[in-house]
Amino acid sequence: MRKTALFFAVALIGLPSLVVASELEKGKQVYTQEAQPSCTICHTLADAGSAGAVGPNLDELKPTLEQVANAVTGGVGIMPAFNESLSEEQIRAVAHYVATVTGGSK
Repeated sequence: MRKTALFFAVALIGLPSLVVASELEKGKQVYTQEAQPSCTICHTLADAGSAGAVGPNLDELKPTLEQVANAVTGGVGIMPAFNESLSEEQIRAVAHYVATVTGGSK
């Protein structure tokens, strides 16, 4: 019984890092595949392997989660709004992904 309890305790300690990893993967998937047009076409983001030159370089900009969510939801300049083509979950995921991999504050 003690070994089983210890196993579950160790498993649960590692669980948050697995959740964060899956959230980042979901956000990367939205960034590279699910958003149409793809974010990769316009934005540079090293983690995603994108080198777009139309929109800002996200690695340099280091946007916050809120900034990304607002831009994706409502659009900015020539960037279209994605609030009708992406779900709130997808928008949260891509915002979390971009803010995390660029070092923008959350």
